Amino acid sequence: HVDSLHLDVMDGHFVPNISFGMPVIAALRKVSDLHFDCHLMTTNPDAYLPQLAEAGADLVTMHIEAVPDPTRAAQKARQAGLDFGLVINPNTPFGAVAPFMELCDLLLIMSVEPGFGSQAFIPEVLDKVRAAREWVESNDLAVDIQIDGGITTDTAPKARAAGANVFVAGTAIFGAPDPPAAAEELRTAIENA
Repeated sequence: HVDSLHLDVMDGHFVPNISFGMPVIAALRKVSDLHFDCHLMTTNPDAYLPQLAEAGADLVTMHIEAVPDPTRAAQKARQAGLDFGLVINPNTPFGAVAPFMELCDLLLIMSVEPGFGSQAFIPEVLDKVRAAREWVESNDLAVDIQIDGGITTDTAPKARAAGANVFVAGTAIFGAPDPPAAAEELRTAIENA
């Protein structure tokens, strides 16, 4: 029912929550061939790139707020065999990542504050999605625009219309009585947008 697993790695410093690391990713890899998209909500996101790759990660995304110049981090990710992306928080302007878009396979735009699930979608981020899509198109880049936070059958079509093409949903799927059906409803809402 899904194309990828979005794995939130949190260190308790960059965000006030702790999640998991390489042992859990490696355990998941043993039971899934899905694409592993590892969202690093950490103060030192480039410290464990080889270990993440070894554990089974396919893509790592790092917050521009944690790595204001991600050039070296992107190089380290590629050397480890990982795809690379950047993340921007709701209050961070698109201009913070614009100079580094050519380094990216994906730009993740947070539509909630990072660190905790079940938050309400912040509609103002849609302007950032539009700016990112326009930048990608006008510079002829092959960069996916991902949105994460408060994604539902109501908000996903709005994000799609703004230019997002990758959607992260947690509560909308795992909080539903029938998660597979909820995933299919979300996919249908996005496809019909």
